[in-house]
Amino acid sequence: MQDPVLVEVIGSALSSIVEEMGETLVRAAYSTNIKERRDCTASVFDACGRMLAQDEGGSPLHLGSLMGIVDEITRRYPAGTIDEGDTFIGNDPFTGGGSHLPDIVLVSPVFTAGEITAWVANLAHHADFGDRGHAHIFQEGLRIPPVRLMRRGELQTDLFELILLNCQVPHERRADLRAQIAANRLAVTRFTELAGRYGRDTLVAASEALLDYTERRTRAAIAKVPDGTYAFTDRFDCPELDEELDLGVTVTVTGDEAVFDFTAPPQVRASVNVVWTALHAAVYYSLKTLVDPDIVPNAGLHRPVTINAPRASVLNCVEPAAVNGRSETCQRVVDLIHGALAAAVPETVTAASNGANTGVHFSGVDSRTGRYFVYLETIGGGCGARLGKDGMDGVQVHMTNTSNLPVEALETEYPLVVEEYALIDGSGGDGRTRGGMGIRRTVRVEEADVHFWLDTSRQRSRPWGLFGGEPGERAGMELSKGAQPIEHGYTRLQPGDRVSVLTAGAGGYGPPSERDAERVRRDVAEGRISAERAREVYGVES
Repeated sequence: MQDPVLVEVIGSALSSIVEEMGETLVRAAYSTNIKERRDCTASVFDACGRMLAQDEGGSPLHLGSLMGIVDEITRRYPAGTIDEGDTFIGNDPFTGGGSHLPDIVLVSPVFTAGEITAWVANLAHHADFGDRGHAHIFQEGLRIPPVRLMRRGELQTDLFELILLNCQVPHERRADLRAQIAANRLAVTRFTELAGRYGRDTLVAASEALLDYTERRTRAAIAKVPDGTYAFTDRFDCPELDEELDLGVTVTVTGDEAVFDFTAPPQVRASVNVVWTALHAAVYYSLKTLVDPDIVPNAGLHRPVTINAPRASVLNCVEPAAVNGRSETCQRVVDLIHGALAAAVPETVTAASNGANTGVHFSGVDSRTGRYFVYLETIGGGCGARLGKDGMDGVQVHMTNTSNLPVEALETEYPLVVEEYALIDGSGGDGRTRGGMGIRRTVRVEEADVHFWLDTSRQRSRPWGLFGGEPGERAGMELSKGAQPIEHGYTRLQPGDRVSVLTAGAGGYGPPSERDAERVRRDVAEGRISAERAREVYGVES
C-alpha cells in the first residue's frame, strides 16, 4: 500500500513535468499555430503505454492522437532494440500514431536503471498540407507510422528530410519539429531527476496507485448517476456533404459503470470521419465534465467505460477514410452525450454549444517572401447555457482548447487583413440562462489565387436548448460580390475578395419567462436581445 501523501506528491510532479514540457514547446515553436494558438499538448505514459498525465493547456481531442502510439511502437520495435536517446515520430490514424495527419506526435522512452520506466510525448498541430482534397486519407498529407526519428540522440537526417520534402512550408516544420524534440528532451531530464529522488520501484508503484485512485473516483462519480438507459439523436452537417448525417447514442448506467452505444451511417468520402481513438477521447471528456471535472485525466478514467460504434462508420472509420475534419464530428459526439444525460444530471449538463470547431484555411504564395503560406485558425462560438449560469460568448468549447490568433500576428505573418472581428448580437439562445454568442470574422485577401477552405458545422441545424431554452443561431459564411462561389467548402480568392465566417451561437437553458428583470436589462444593454423582445417576452422595460 503506497503512502497516499507520497502518491499525491509524485502525481503533482508528473503534472509539473507535462506542464513544463508544453510550455517549452510553445516558447520554442516557430509557427503561429503553436506559438500563438497553442495547438499542442504534452503527456507522460507509464512503461505499458497508459497515460499518467496530460497538460491542462492541451485540447481534450489530442488524447485521440496519443492513445495507442506507445503500444504500436513496442509492437514494431521488440524489447532490447530501443535505446536511451531514441525518439519516435508518428501521425497516421490507422497505425497508432494520431487521429488526423496535421497532429504529429513525438514520443521518447525514459530509462531508469537500464529499463524503460516511462514514455514522454508531445503533439503539435502542424498547419501545413493546404489546398488538399478530402475524399480519402491519401489526399490529406504525408502519413507517418510510428518510426524512429532520433537514434541514441542523433537525428535521422534522411527521414527528417523526407518529411520536410512533403511539406508545403518546410521551414516552419523544421523549426517546430526541433521544438518538439527539445520539449521531449526536457521531459526526459525531469523524469530522470524524479526517478533519482524516489527510485524506480517507488515511481512504478505510485503510478499504479494514481491510476487506481482515478478509477475509484470515476466509479464513485458514475455511481451517483441514476441507473438507467438514456438516448439522444442529433443531426450533423458540414460543407463537404450535401446531406445531413443522423447520429445517435444510448448511454446505459449500471452501478459504477457506463456503456456508450453509438449509431452512425457508413464512413463518407469527406474529411469528417472519426477513428476509434478520437471517439474514445470525446467520450472520456464528456463523462469527466458531467460527473466530476476534477478527476485527474489519466488512463484510470477509462476503466469503468465501454464504448461501442459500428465498424467502418463515420464514428469508427477504417482505412482509407479521410479524417482531417474529425474535430467537427467529435463536437457533435459531446452534444449527443450531453443531450442523452440531461435528464440524469441536469445540474451539470449544458445546452448545445456551437457544435463545431470552425476551421478556416487560407493558402497561397506570399509575394513579399516568395514562399508558400498556410494560415489555419479555428474560430470559437457560443458555449451552451447551464443551470444558473449563462453560456460564454465567442469561445472554444469541449474538444478544442486553442487560443485565437491575434489580429496583429495574423496580418504580420500572412497577406491577409482582418476587417471585422465581433460577437454576433442575439445569436445565443434565450432562456432562464442564455446561450453564448457566436463570432463574425471577415478577412480580406491581398494575394492572387488564394485557396480557401471552410471546415464547420451547424449551418443547417441549430444548437438546441434544454428544458424550455431556445436554440442558438446557425453558423454561416458570406463572400464579397464577385468572388468565386464556395463549392463543398472550397473556393479560390483574388486580391480584394472578402470572406466572412459566422460561427453558431449556443442553446439556452430553462424557460425564457423565468429570466429576472435585472439580467434582461443587462442583455439588452449588451446587445444580446432587443428592447422589443424584452417588453414582449419578459414584460421588462429597458
